[in-house]
Amino acid sequence: MAEKRTVRVDEKKGLSIEDLIVVAVLLAAGAVLKLVVGSVINFFGMKPNFIIASYCLIILLIRPKLYQSAIIGLLAGAICQFLPGTPWLNLISELVGAVAMGLLIHVPMKFGKFDANPMVSTFLSTVLSGGTYTVCLFAFIKATTDGLIAYVPIVLCTALINMVLVQLLYLPLCKVLKK
Repeated sequence: MAEKRTVRVDEKKGLSIEDLIVVAVLLAAGAVLKLVVGSVINFFGMKPNFIIASYCLIILLIRPKLYQSAIIGLLAGAICQFLPGTPWLNLISELVGAVAMGLLIHVPMKFGKFDANPMVSTFLSTVLSGGTYTVCLFAFIKATTDGLIAYVPIVLCTALINMVLVQLLYLPLCKVLKK
């Protein structure tokens, strides 16, 4: 008798309808929070960047392929075109941040039962996104390196705030989405 062969599918072929709903809802929530709450929660120029936090959460929750992470970053950047800020720079910076997040979600960072990946990957993705935005902004306006260096604490503090925000939301959202 011939043995029965089974084929195991390790990767999904595309994003499911549920995944697309998560993308739409979290990006919309990030945009609304950035508009409504972003200017209220302001610690000496440092505040959460809800757009970055939302696509970090999306990528953590649905674990897309790298090109899908890039598309999510471009969608986030496109949404930023309608929000106050510097147009077009967000397309580049959010793309960089989302691709970094798409790469970092595959790096194991478990310490015992604690998974540090959501915190570390969100922090690094926010730093890369904010750093890209800052470098492009200062290259565009031809500012001095002193001005560029002044933005470093703002980017780092925003990354810390996003890291905490994403960590607080990640586990409850995982339970809600049962992933």
